[in-house]
Amino acid sequence: MTTSSSTTDVSDEPGRGEDREGFDEITILWISEGMSCDGDTVSLTAADQPSIEDVVLGLIPGLPKVNLVNKVLSPSLGGEDFLAPYRAAARGDLAPFILVIEGSIPNQNIIEGDGYWTSFGNDPETGEPQTLNWWIDQLAPKAWAVVAAGTCATFGGIHAMSGNPTGCMGLADYLGWDYTSQGGLPVVNVPGCPIQPENFMETLVWVLYHAAGSAPPPPLDHMLRPQWLFGKTVHEGCDRGSYYEQAGFAKDYNSPKCLVKTGCWGPVVNCNVPKRGWMAGIGGCPNVGGICIGCTMPGFPDAFMPFMDEPPGGTLSSLVIKPYGAVIRRLRGMTNELVNHEPRWRHNKRKLTSGYNPRYRP
Repeated sequence: MTTSSSTTDVSDEPGRGEDREGFDEITILWISEGMSCDGDTVSLTAADQPSIEDVVLGLIPGLPKVNLVNKVLSPSLGGEDFLAPYRAAARGDLAPFILVIEGSIPNQNIIEGDGYWTSFGNDPETGEPQTLNWWIDQLAPKAWAVVAAGTCATFGGIHAMSGNPTGCMGLADYLGWDYTSQGGLPVVNVPGCPIQPENFMETLVWVLYHAAGSAPPPPLDHMLRPQWLFGKTVHEGCDRGSYYEQAGFAKDYNSPKCLVKTGCWGPVVNCNVPKRGWMAGIGGCPNVGGICIGCTMPGFPDAFMPFMDEPPGGTLSSLVIKPYGAVIRRLRGMTNELVNHEPRWRHNKRKLTSGYNPRYRP
């Protein structure tokens, strides 16, 4: 692969440096062998703004040529043909590349003796399974950027809940929250159970533009999530949010009103799905009558259980909002009645009553 020369070298390590012209070509090595259901890969196929096909086919202006390596695109039924680029990257013979991890990272150190939690291919010399942890240890230090796809990879998710036997964690927990890639980036976290497809593609495209030298690093919040996607709460983008301020709360899932009292955590969860929708702008949990269970948050699922119970703050906040909401609802009803009529001068009678004064006729 070819890369443009750097204008200023601030490190001997390849890919580092702020003043560089960018890459012409880059490889994406996607590993979904974390503790996972592969739901993020499946969800990604629904993206269309842009689609992953548009990126791979080079239809997005300004992006480097992208070589995507994912098991659903394997040239064979697994085996060494598929693993060849991963092995080349581990040896240091493939650069630059973006490492995408799907699924939570188990703690291999808690296993006494032989055994492993999850693996990706076999060691060519011994035939023994090569653990996900081994691959991350080899690839992450050499990667130009590292992206965690989905809540399992970002924060551990369901596999990392209390009482789990695997010691699962998110990628930043494993690599360290101070980890920095060859491109000078921390782990880029795109949570979601699974990822909202456009959220992931938008983030990936930003990282690719940054790799091309035509965009700054993506702005991330304190949990390394893209700020522009996770800077607002579900409630702030929810069509049901206006019912909350009027104390209009649903008592069952057939109601169009606010779902806080049926278990929705939307007022405190960072997620843009109600505003963005799920596929082609359609769907999204509260948009179709579902509650928000906080799947983009680092405390998921433990902090939001039991699901479908009213959140701890819901009782107090709904109690406080009731008198205010009753007044607001009544005042808005009166105003609605006032403005919900046509002016009286709109009629078909012989006398004009619109207030027109012929004195002002030219």
